[in-house]
Amino acid sequence: MSRRSVVATAFFALALAMPAHANLTPIKRVEPDYPRDAIRGGTEGFVEVEFTVGADGKVESVSVVNAKPSRTFESAAVRAVKQWEFAPGGGRGKVRLDFTL
Repeated sequence: MSRRSVVATAFFALALAMPAHANLTPIKRVEPDYPRDAIRGGTEGFVEVEFTVGADGKVESVSVVNAKPSRTFESAAVRAVKQWEFAPGGGRGKVRLDFTL
């Protein structure tokens, strides 16, 4: 599978992921990079994260709630969500990011 196809799939999965609270309106989303080892191994999975958004709309903290398989996609998911931005106001959210080839 080409890198372009992998990125497109990851972007699509990310586009389906919605914050848990309707009052959080994402204005910038960054799709996670698919880990190269997972691509080579044909590994698919998901990561569920909870995050806190500050009053300025920037993500302040991200924590992994669940991941399958473990130790495969967590870093990529956390790095991506830390770059998201929301409308000002703050709050907490939860999202599932699916990694599929």
